[in-house]
Amino acid sequence: MDGQLKSLAWGLLHFLSVSALPFCVGVAVQAVVDRSGAHLALAGGLLALCCAGNAVGELFLHRTSITNWITAAARVQQVLARKTAHLGSALTQRVAAGEVVAVSTGDVEKIGWFVEAWSRFTAAAVTIVVVCAGLVVYQPALGVVVAVGLPVLAIAVLPLLPRATRRADFQREKAGRATELASDTVAGLRVLRGIGGEELFLDRYRRASQEVRRAAVRSARMWAVISAIQVLLPGLLLITVVWYGVHLAREGRVTVGELVAVYSSIMILTYPLRHFEEIAMAYSFSRPSARRAAGVLSLERVTDTDGSRDGSEVPSGDLYDPATGLLAPTGRFTAVVCGDPDAAGRLAERLGGHASEEGTPVLLGGVPLDELPLDSARTAVLVQDKDPVLLSGTLRELLDVPRSGDIGAEEALAAAQCEDVLAALLQGSLDAQDPMDARITERGRSLSGGQRQRLALARSLITDPDVLVLDEPTSAVDSHTEARIAEGVRNLRSGRTTVVFTSSPLLLDRAERVVLVHEGEVTAVGVHRELVHAEPRYRAVVTRETEEDTAPNNASGKGAALNSALDNSARDKGTSLKDVLKELEEIEESA
Repeated sequence: MDGQLKSLAWGLLHFLSVSALPFCVGVAVQAVVDRSGAHLALAGGLLALCCAGNAVGELFLHRTSITNWITAAARVQQVLARKTAHLGSALTQRVAAGEVVAVSTGDVEKIGWFVEAWSRFTAAAVTIVVVCAGLVVYQPALGVVVAVGLPVLAIAVLPLLPRATRRADFQREKAGRATELASDTVAGLRVLRGIGGEELFLDRYRRASQEVRRAAVRSARMWAVISAIQVLLPGLLLITVVWYGVHLAREGRVTVGELVAVYSSIMILTYPLRHFEEIAMAYSFSRPSARRAAGVLSLERVTDTDGSRDGSEVPSGDLYDPATGLLAPTGRFTAVVCGDPDAAGRLAERLGGHASEEGTPVLLGGVPLDELPLDSARTAVLVQDKDPVLLSGTLRELLDVPRSGDIGAEEALAAAQCEDVLAALLQGSLDAQDPMDARITERGRSLSGGQRQRLALARSLITDPDVLVLDEPTSAVDSHTEARIAEGVRNLRSGRTTVVFTSSPLLLDRAERVVLVHEGEVTAVGVHRELVHAEPRYRAVVTRETEEDTAPNNASGKGAALNSALDNSARDKGTSLKDVLKELEEIEESA
């Protein structure tokens, strides 16, 4: 509101200064006719004053209106960012990722445009009212014609606005679909290339972009008609005033100076009248954008409550999911095996309170996570999904996250086996002497998948939450590094509750408790060495073994170990045959 009032004040100074110029010209013309030097000097002084007011008003009107635009767009983006953080992973389950991108980029710009246009429109509207009143007082005969004609000009295009708005909405819908398609295509480009579907999706985007072009042309035609009307009607009003003014001048009812002043006023008033067309366009284009933004902002977490429970009391104890029967005892390292990776991801999110189903809330120490404020729930339980994101900045900034303070950066990086990552960051930096000051590119693109995964794991470890849920934290690293990570995480998280979703035997063998979830229910609980021999479904997931490969002798165990070792070693093409054989010897000795 403060910005709008400033824009109104500076806009009035600008528009009224511009609108006063015709009166000054009229005084000057009449002074020449009357051969009055004093009146001519007065007209010159008034002209200088109006020009100064015009320059100052235009300068600060532009500054304040653009500030209003940027402020409105930035605040909408901030609110959207808070909502995104509040919803977490539930957002992309309810809204397409491309739509979120469209709302947070193009839509906020259009909303800001309307706020900026409104700043100018209010000043223009008040100026027109003031000038019309002044003309009626200055020259009633001509002023009444102008006072009646200008409102007609302002509302003449109103019948066309609904059609223009519908076409703008249709164009915005098509553009939104094209943006969503482009975003989803870029996000899955690697997969599309792998299955040969790149050209198919590119053809879809070409068709979508052509639909956007056709919709934009139809919308532009309607706005061209509105612009033509905005030019035609003021011209007709000007002709009418000149014709009537000449008639009155012949009769001696108006002076030449008054006729020039009224004529010039109409010419000048076409300038503020343009802002009526601008506000109409801004409204038409920003309305669907505002509707989309409001749709995202209206989303709520399924588990949102009134926050009646005291947020300062963070519960502790066993983590239990009644929907599946999964129990993670407090202070223990629990591994969860789930044959469906997507189901594992959904279960990991549910354990963090992000997507709990109604009627089956996850319990922490007997307290439903749904009843906790979001900040308290995230303080108690931290979930790292299988595709963590690294933001650009220094490593120190990456690890600058809310933490307990009990675990330092060195300990977290060491547990996540990030020695080679630190060396790579330092080598790729031009001026950093400390790896913590080395910069990470956007999404860590300069690092390998395994390096990014280990940095994300270190970031999770340094927070030291009461409950840490990891979804496939070592899927992109080689087997030897994976074994060291498993040992490091277990030692660092000693006494803390840790839940790891994985099918890696190396992680499972170091877990204190292993749970098999099959078709949404817990079907077996034990330790890895027991389950791999006693539970066929567990063995099928962990060793990739089919029923035909299962044999009732010890060979099955060694075959499972062989398959597991080869499978894990194959993750990293750099693993040598010597390393594979060494790992097999270790597994045989432990068996």
